[in-house]
Amino acid sequence: MANITANMVKDLRDKTGAGMMDCKSALNETSGDMEAAIDWLRKKGLSKAAKKAGRVAAEGLIGVAVGGDAGALVEVNSETDFVARNDQFKDFVKDAARYALAAGGDVESVLKTKHSTGNTVEETLKDLVAKIGENMNVRRATAIAVSPGVVSAYVHNAASPELGKIGVLLALKSSADKEKLAALGKQLAMHVAAAAPLALTPAHLSKDVVDRERAVQADIARQSGKPENVIEKMLEGRMRKFYEESVLLSQTFVIDGETQISKVLEKASKDLGAPVEISGFVRYAVGEGIEKVESDFADEVKSMAGH
Repeated sequence: MANITANMVKDLRDKTGAGMMDCKSALNETSGDMEAAIDWLRKKGLSKAAKKAGRVAAEGLIGVAVGGDAGALVEVNSETDFVARNDQFKDFVKDAARYALAAGGDVESVLKTKHSTGNTVEETLKDLVAKIGENMNVRRATAIAVSPGVVSAYVHNAASPELGKIGVLLALKSSADKEKLAALGKQLAMHVAAAAPLALTPAHLSKDVVDRERAVQADIARQSGKPENVIEKMLEGRMRKFYEESVLLSQTFVIDGETQISKVLEKASKDLGAPVEISGFVRYAVGEGIEKVESDFADEVKSMAGH
């Protein structure tokens, strides 16, 4: 039987909002498998978490760089938020974003790029680690481009115009006026930051994500005790709701709270006199998907004392 720790229960509670005892039961039932425990709680109606909840535990910053019809995002992690507020760290992340733009979002190429210090980006980062005394790493980078059109960026919780805890790039493909496209793109990027869509369309969702959601919703529907043909119709409605919440073009625009994103693009196409479509988007949040090993301070003290 898996050893269910208090930290595991707390982590599950943070992700789902379910009660402490329910979280403990879920972990016991699933032998400590966090994702399976989330699904177990949802099937029992004890959690409303619809998306994979990654605990944001790592610190650092997201850097963004945009140039013409291309843009890049980079995530640089640190151990503490204190370092993330350090000016030298901020400057490094800004530089890394610019290098990511030039390197097409390839992390290995970024690390090998010659920095303004005269060393490579990787060597410069090692020097910064030695100077500040805290581990740091360039975790990931992505670049997108579009032609014709614009790439718009938005940074949330901004430490500066190019740095923050959440960064978004959104590419609008259109031959319309670029200034007007950029304004629309900025609003749509803000929407992506807030709504965190999983994909552009249902077809862009991974099969694993769809299959997992369908399995959860089918289990919930069968708890109604209705005939299988009725359950199938219920399942169609539940999956439609999932797509409305998870797919960008089906989401409700957070700016006005009522218009579907696909309709926003239709209106923009008419207003700007040329077809406007989203060709791609990227959303980064600092530390998403990273699990930070936590320990109980009292237990650490006892361990150090030999108990």
